Amino acid sequence: MSAPRRILVAGAGGQVGRELTELPAPPDIELVGLDRATLDIAQVDVVNAVFEQARPDIVVNLAAYTAVDKAEAEPLAAFAANRDGAGILAQACRRRGIALVHVSTDYVFDGARPGPWKEDDPIGPAGVYARSKAEGEELVRDALPEHVILRTSWVFGAHGRNFVRTMLDRIGRVPELRVVDDQRGCPTAAQDLARALLTIAGKMLDRPRACAGTFHYCNAGVTTWFRFAQAVFARAKAHGLDVPRVIPIPTSGYPTPAPRPANSELDCTKVVATFGVTRPSWRDRLPPVVDAILAQR
Repeated sequence: MSAPRRILVAGAGGQVGRELTELPAPPDIELVGLDRATLDIAQVDVVNAVFEQARPDIVVNLAAYTAVDKAEAEPLAAFAANRDGAGILAQACRRRGIALVHVSTDYVFDGARPGPWKEDDPIGPAGVYARSKAEGEELVRDALPEHVILRTSWVFGAHGRNFVRTMLDRIGRVPELRVVDDQRGCPTAAQDLARALLTIAGKMLDRPRACAGTFHYCNAGVTTWFRFAQAVFARAKAHGLDVPRVIPIPTSGYPTPAPRPANSELDCTKVVATFGVTRPSWRDRLPPVVDAILAQR
């Protein structure tokens, strides 16, 4: 029997990275997850040394600077991880002759029009985080034909910081919450995104040029942050918890250092047709995540 093909997961300490490395891989696939302490993708020497030792057959990049508001005050750190690191990985993959699956974001769009965004729609990133991710995409495209750039949105899971955990952390602390109701998007369960990435990486191992390109993936269903919060608290209330009252407000009522797209809905037709991934409803995937977070309390 031939040796299993190795998928190197950069950013394995994050919420999606943990889900991906915990998935049962096919018998011909080996998942090797490395966190930032072991693999800082912004360091060329570190990346080259890891590639020499791990000898991956493909790389999935989940390493990123994701503190959207903090990025406004730390642009060097954001661009180092999201732009420079993505380019360094792509160059290392090209030298080794392997493909790269790189995760990006809905923030590359300005969100200024209604309807779902397609992969070839013009981008309009606003803010440091958005620009750093958009420029990272371009470095990947320029360096490596054998790539998949996978944009996603509103990721939530049982691990790490995300909107669902933030809402649940407010239980017992505040009687009410004001949540934005004029930003639309598609919540994405970290575990579903991880499954999609494993499927995509597997097919890229076999057909790296034929499957290459930019794609969108999120769970099915569009909502607002306010309605997302309502769904989170409805599940928590089923556990007998006394949850805060949620009050809808406009974006202008909750100013943030970084701008947010008003419409982040992503068209995922292309990724389903190309890779055959599934897109469960976010409403179906939310309850087990809420249950898991509450079990940790």
